[in-house]
Amino acid sequence: MKRLSNHQEPEGAVQIARHYIRDVVYGANDGIITTFAVVAGVTGGALSPRAVLIVGAANLFADGLSMGVGNYLSIRSDESARAAQDLPEQEASPARHGIATFLAFFAAGAIPLIPYVLPVATRHSLAASVVLTFAALFLVGSMRALVTIDKWWWAGLEMLGLGALVAVAAYGSGALISWLIPGA
Repeated sequence: MKRLSNHQEPEGAVQIARHYIRDVVYGANDGIITTFAVVAGVTGGALSPRAVLIVGAANLFADGLSMGVGNYLSIRSDESARAAQDLPEQEASPARHGIATFLAFFAAGAIPLIPYVLPVATRHSLAASVVLTFAALFLVGSMRALVTIDKWWWAGLEMLGLGALVAVAAYGSGALISWLIPGA
């Protein structure tokens, strides 16, 4: 017996953006913040720029893939629970949501690593990463306003503020661990 469905495939750029906004914001936010947390933590731990790139790149792929798979599995689980209750389907394409989360994570998460790839003075790499990270947080947040009722500046400041809190915690934890484990 075919299950009833409430899912409507989005058509047009605005409808598609609204349909995937949750996945894109979730992936981009986590990508930016998680990668910056790695950058800040590794830098705060006094490790080399090479270590920042290695750990950052591994984070981009592994954590991005994990986020995408996690989103896919959560939607599949929700749909299975709805089916067990004879409720109509809400989402017919969980794989597309997983892919959107992964792509947003990977694209936005690469931003904090840019200064470590470009030939700039390594002593300024963290500062440049901070500027790019905060700009990316504000930009992604403000872009939400294109498909929501939020004010662009408020959405940008909200994402920037929360991201900044995490960034400070990441750097501080790396510095603290480095201090607690001298010579590591």
